[in-house]
Amino acid sequence: MDLAGKVAVVTGAGAGLGRAEALELARAGASLVLNDLPGSADAVAAEIEELGAKCVVVEGDVGERTTADTLVTAALEEFGGLHVVVNNAGVLRDRMLFNMSDEDWDLVMRVHLRGHFLLSRNAVSLWRQQSKSSGEQVYGRIVNTSSEAFLLGSEGQANYAAAKAGIAALTVATARGTSRYGVRANAICPRARTGMTAHVFGDAPEGDDPLAPEHVAKFVAHLAGPSGEKINGQVFVVHGGMVALMAPPTVEQRFTGFEDLDDHFAGRDPKKTFSCTETMSL
Repeated sequence: MDLAGKVAVVTGAGAGLGRAEALELARAGASLVLNDLPGSADAVAAEIEELGAKCVVVEGDVGERTTADTLVTAALEEFGGLHVVVNNAGVLRDRMLFNMSDEDWDLVMRVHLRGHFLLSRNAVSLWRQQSKSSGEQVYGRIVNTSSEAFLLGSEGQANYAAAKAGIAALTVATARGTSRYGVRANAICPRARTGMTAHVFGDAPEGDDPLAPEHVAKFVAHLAGPSGEKINGQVFVVHGGMVALMAPPTVEQRFTGFEDLDDHFAGRDPKKTFSCTETMSL
């Protein structure tokens, strides 16, 4: 996980998982460009400087194009390059679908999916240009933040689950489209006890917390480091030192007519859907 000389951007770095990721990357030797809403990342920046690492804060909404532009510009102007992007920033507006407002849907999609797109697009555009200019592959790592909500189809999070599914698809498309330039893109579905998930996981136990964000951050640093060279286009569930590699969807059955299809479902468990409930046992 040696990231000496590398420059990383971490969004949503002010608290929770983003904070843990930024600190772990700093410990590995990276210089950091931190993003969060105004005032939110100042304390983390101080922690990073205490570790002896360099960092700069770029405040702003990741759903805004200007924020993505400024993040890449800051990496280049302050530290002379960009090597790692950790898309982490997120927000929740949980509602049952029939109670969800347009605003609930649009905000979650904008922050999560559009936020991932904007910064990823800017980063891979830079890396492609650098690769073409040098005739060599670059060092480019993208770690996106998806969620088991998309694997399960969380019923109270239609907006969040849809955004996270989009992020997984964006990750695979990024990996397939930019690997030739040296870019490696992967997604994590983290279980971490943060302010955003406090209503799900509750209070931390005494002693070592298996859901501490630091467990996930170590794997993010692994993907961001030289060790991540052979890992591309993958989706992982991560928590408490456990990493589960998710398999892509498979074809369960092929039908040549609607009658065959109806016969198949007549004897099939109606609770068995596209939802990957197996992750609950991890």
